[in-house]
Amino acid sequence: MADKPDMGEIASFNEAKLKKTETQNTTLQTKETTEQEKRSEIS
Repeated sequence: MADKPDMGEIASFNEAKLKKTETQNTTLQTKETTEQEKRSEIS
């Protein structure tokens, strides 16, 4: 059946071939900060 994954590929997966990456955490702006920026753009 075409809808079943090929478990052979999963079993032979080699984590050592993956590239190392750096992740960055970002924070979202608060509603208040967004409102302040909107007001400063208008004036």
